[in-house]
Amino acid sequence: MSVKSTKILVPIGFSDQSIIALDQACSFAKLDNAKLFLLSVIEERSTMETLFMDDNSHELKKKVHSRLEELASKFSGNHKLEIDIMVSQGKIYNKINEAAEMVDADLIIMGTNGSPQGRIKRFIGSNAERVVRLSKCPVMTIKGDTIKGKCKNIILPVDTEKETKEKVTYALNYARKWGATINLVSVVLKENSSERKKLEMNLNQVEKFVSNAGVKCTSCLVEGDDKQNLGDYIFDFQKNFDDDIFMIMTKKEELSLSKNISVTSRYIINNSPIPVISIRPKERKHLTGPTTAF
Repeated sequence: MSVKSTKILVPIGFSDQSIIALDQACSFAKLDNAKLFLLSVIEERSTMETLFMDDNSHELKKKVHSRLEELASKFSGNHKLEIDIMVSQGKIYNKINEAAEMVDADLIIMGTNGSPQGRIKRFIGSNAERVVRLSKCPVMTIKGDTIKGKCKNIILPVDTEKETKEKVTYALNYARKWGATINLVSVVLKENSSERKKLEMNLNQVEKFVSNAGVKCTSCLVEGDDKQNLGDYIFDFQKNFDDDIFMIMTKKEELSLSKNISVTSRYIINNSPIPVISIRPKERKHLTGPTTAF
């Protein structure tokens, strides 16, 4: 399976965080000679607002298009990249995913302010999470700063579920592209000897597979307890590295065809100090048990 990122979609809300995401997208696009698509979405009004207020949506769309053109011109000139722009109107997360499918995007890169709190954060955070949940291609969310230069380390949390192994192929492709090391990490609860053996065996298998594929790889089994979210142990592990990125599988918690993401995935996306690439598992037509894995 190839994940060659030739097309990257960047939603632009003109917030500082969306510009940070655009800057990161340009850095990655230069590595892969990718084409960028910038999308701004004008949120649709309610029926009541439309009835009692003048509808200047056409004028607003022209203004947004003009501002987006200026942004595209600036970044394409600075980075020597091909950038197309799009303006749409409707529900933000729906339009982002529709645009991604329309241009056949390989990756969506977008800013997020993390856990929704207050009107603006709720607007940005909830839309990012919905895009992650529904997107058919990988989604990179950036809560804080970007990677300075190349990504040197891919932090890959793994467990014993089949779905999480799908992301190993993605990680290999990106690692080869960036010249990065894949750092595997699993979390085992204290005094759970049977689970420890399974995780150790799984880590060894994945590390051997990655190394045999010609990519540098490390593995680490972290001991934790159920008093903290598993994501906190992953964040502590990440502090050992620089210029890195998380790659997680947004595994469903109950039905394999539901559009939920796991508690741990949501926690990592909303609180990660570094960019996170989220990958939806392939749809399976069988039921799975509940999971809090990543």
